[in-house]
Amino acid sequence: MKKLFLIIGAPGSGKTTDAELISANNDNITHYSTGDMFRAEVASGSERGKEIESYISKGNLVPIAIVIETIVGAIKKAPTDVVVIDGYPRSTEQMNELDAYLAKESSVTLVSVIEVFVSEETARDRVLGRARGADDNNEVFDNRMKVYTDPLVDIQNFYNAKNILKVISGEGTIAEIVLEMETFVKSKI
Repeated sequence: MKKLFLIIGAPGSGKTTDAELISANNDNITHYSTGDMFRAEVASGSERGKEIESYISKGNLVPIAIVIETIVGAIKKAPTDVVVIDGYPRSTEQMNELDAYLAKESSVTLVSVIEVFVSEETARDRVLGRARGADDNNEVFDNRMKVYTDPLVDIQNFYNAKNILKVISGEGTIAEIVLEMETFVKSKI
């Protein structure tokens, strides 16, 4: 049985860094991001990879059913029984589709959804401070925050009702945040 942890958070919340460090510190935990999973599937040359590439190459969104199948496929093939995926779900549609898929999938269980909470000010400072690309500006940040926050209450309510939402402050040092998240994950496995 694979145990799945999802990590959500605003742009600049540190969710990817946190997940990468937890995986690096623990041989029994595998970390994925959805983008990495798509790239790996495309690189494998599989039929699904070719289909994903046909959407990505045109700048189109990958259909939700393919996203879910790709995520669950990666989880099943993970070298460990504990898998952490950051940045998912990003919408109520993604949340509902994953929930429906997992309801039929006996080999994967969703243990917890961890929300890394940071203030909008902290998120903005981090994203604009790192300025990795042309998309790291105020206008793009505002849109990314809106995309994140619009479905957030529905996502929080859904996972709270299942009693699997854990909120962790992302305002501290990386070491403090990773320690809290890692301790929580270990307590659930």
